Amino acid sequence: MSMTSANQAQRARYNRDAVLSATPVRLLTMLYDRLLLDLNRAEAAQQRQDWQIASDNLLHAQAIVSELSTSLNVDSWDGGEGLFSLYTYVSTAMVSANTHRDPARTRECISLLEPLRLTWHEAAELLPAAPAPAPRLSGELGIG
Repeated sequence: MSMTSANQAQRARYNRDAVLSATPVRLLTMLYDRLLLDLNRAEAAQQRQDWQIASDNLLHAQAIVSELSTSLNVDSWDGGEGLFSLYTYVSTAMVSANTHRDPARTRECISLLEPLRLTWHEAAELLPAAPAPAPRLSGELGIG
């Protein structure tokens, strides 16, 4: 096994272990981090007209939004339906950004989702200070 292959295998193992040991809140922030990474990569690829890289990143971002959307329990909190609507809108916008090769649509998705990413991170930072154990995704976060 080459050094590069060994490093890649070690990184994959580390990432897998990080996901498997993550609390539900940490898992959510990891998903948002990757979602925004994908969208930023897609936008950069669109700007340089690298359509395959842009498409790959937009498709991965769509898969993340689909997971967030299907795991969202809209009845567990007042903002659930609004968040579901946002996920639906952003998903449609990503399809449009991909099919029309439109970096402005990708930028729109980034501008809609980045504040949520920051908010989830802020909420996650507050939770360890609370005496209660980490919330379940289906409970306090409205995801399940």
